[in-house]
This record gives sequence, structure tokens and C-alpha cells, in this order.
Amino acid sequence: MAENGIPDEFLDGYARILEAAASTGRRLTRDEMLARRELGERAAEAGFGLRALIGAHLAAARAHWPVTASTRTASPRGDSGGGTGGSGASGSVDSVLAAVEQAVDAFAEGYERAQRLAVRQEVAARREFIDDLLYGRSDPGRLAERAERFGLRLSYEHAVAVAEGFVAYDEEDAVPRSVEQALISRFGDRNVLLTTKAGRLVCIAPGDQGEVLAYFAKQAFAATDGGRVAIGRPRPGVGGVVWSYEEALNVLDLADRLDLDGPVLHAADLLVYPVLTRDREAMTELVLSTLGPLEAARGGAEPLIETLSVYFEAGCVAAEAARRLSLSVRALTYRLERIHKLTGADPADPVHRYTLQTAVIGARLMDWPAKTF
Repeated sequence: MAENGIPDEFLDGYARILEAAASTGRRLTRDEMLARRELGERAAEAGFGLRALIGAHLAAARAHWPVTASTRTASPRGDSGGGTGGSGASGSVDSVLAAVEQAVDAFAEGYERAQRLAVRQEVAARREFIDDLLYGRSDPGRLAERAERFGLRLSYEHAVAVAEGFVAYDEEDAVPRSVEQALISRFGDRNVLLTTKAGRLVCIAPGDQGEVLAYFAKQAFAATDGGRVAIGRPRPGVGGVVWSYEEALNVLDLADRLDLDGPVLHAADLLVYPVLTRDREAMTELVLSTLGPLEAARGGAEPLIETLSVYFEAGCVAAEAARRLSLSVRALTYRLERIHKLTGADPADPVHRYTLQTAVIGARLMDWPAKTF
């Protein structure tokens, strides 16, 4: 066993190389360089630190320093630097030091090559796991085993938050790394996995740790310069992660279609929308029968649908709706009267209001009238 607990096998042939350099002044051969690189790769794979390995090489150089490299021929006058012998001794020292440098450099090159390969393999394994996890692929038992390697215990409930910015991100970008560092600084190791998928940031956390996803949402909003974050509901098991992830994606889609306000949206607060669109045929019939007559208006149905949408969002307060639409109250009132005349439904009447509002939501979810049925 060499110094620092390094096994002798990683120094195999090292002493012979030094002795040969001292006696002949030669550099390492091609085969010796390859052998040192292979030993470096093996040492990296065995998990030894590079600093300790280099220290072991230097200690071995001292312990096995060739006698011929330390001997100087004394001159008749008693000095040690004269004559051919002194020059040869100095040359031996230089040759041994050059051999040490070559050997250590080749060893470190092999070590670093093995580490780079290990990193690439780890990144590939992580990406494969994330794809399998978010898409529900692979055997659940095997997936759960792999999850523990990445800090997740899939037997528990997990919730997924998805953040999207104005550009696409991957794991090597500064934004995901800054968000991950903020999470680690705040919570440490809490079985949280942060990654990217399809250009979005994805955070998977235990379902009973809502504060983690809330903090992720805050950091992601800031890091993406005002992006939007959706949080799915907690679900148990491997399938629960897929379910929560898809919920979060659906919420982002709803937010785009309905132009929902707020940087952070929770699936639990928006359950009414999937319910409304579950029976697409019925929703289509409602939209066409209720709002179809608006297509006869000058300018088409779209301006009047927007008017209804803003009016409902403003709590049916005409003055506030007019302000949001940059209209006068009189102009807004005219539009509402026009809607009443064309559809037969009065937006100000509580009985008619629910039907109109549901139809407007359906129209926006199905992108009507831009898309025809």
C-alpha cells in the first residue's frame, strides 16, 4: 500500500521508469505512456482522488529515487560540480524529473478521461431516467429503484411544478443552475429533483412539502424574467409524477388559451376548466348555439367575445370593464346591448350570465371563431 492509502497497483512499473530515466536519460516509451493512462483510468473508476494519487507518485519518487541520479563525482579539489561526473549527475537528475513529469501527466490524463466519460454516462443516465419518469415509461419497480439514485422515493406522493420562460432552457444553462442553487441553499437535500424538459424547468418534490415548490416558483419567475409557473396536484407512486406533470402542462396550456393572470397557477384552483371541456361535443354545441349569432355583427364575433370576457373578469362592473378595454362606458354599454340583441341573452341578467360566461370560456379553450368546427 502506497502513501495516502493508494494501492501499489496504481504505481506499477513507476520505479522502473525512474531507474531507466536515470541510467539512460531516455523519455517514456509509447507503451509506458499508454500504461500510465490506463492506470489513471482504473484509479478514477475505483474512486480515488486525483490529489491523493499525485501525492502517492511524488512520495514514490522520493522513496525510489535512483542512486545514479543522486551521485556526483567529486573533483580532486573537493568541489562537487567539476568534471564530467558532475555534468552527468545533473543530467541524470533532469532526466528523472522529466520522467516523473511525463508519468504523472499521462496518469492524470487517463484519470481525467475516465472522469469525463463517467460524467457523460451519468448525464445520459439521468436524462433517460427523467424521460422515463415524466412519460411513464419503463417498469414501475425498476423505475422506483433508479429514482432512489436521484434522490426520489416514488412510493410517496410527489407534485410537479413546470416553469416556462420566453426562451427554451436546458440543464446546462445559467437559469436552471441558478434556480437549483437557490433551492439547495434554502432547503438542502430534501429529495427534490430539478431538471428541464422541452425547454421548460421542471421541479419534482414530495407532495407534503409545498413550500419547496412555492419557493421554486418564486425563483423561476425571477430567473426567467417574468415567466409562468404551473403546479400540479400531489399524487402517489410512479404514475403520480406523470399525472402531476401532465396537469401542470395542461394548466400552462389553459393559461395561454384563456390569458389567465398571475405568475403562479395551481391545478387545484382550475379544475372547473377540464370539467367544462370533458364533453367536447356538448361544449361545441353550447358555443355555436349561444355565440354563433355574434358572427353576424360588423367586425365578426371576436370583438364582442372579448368584450364579454373582460366584462365577466371585471365582475360585471361596466366602468372597470370599459377601462380595461379602453372604451367609454357608453361604448361598452352599446356592445352589451348588441350582444343581447344578437344572442337573445342579456349579460346583465344573472340567469343568462352563466350561460354566456361558460360559452365564452369554451370558445377561448377551443380557439373559436379562429378555428371552425
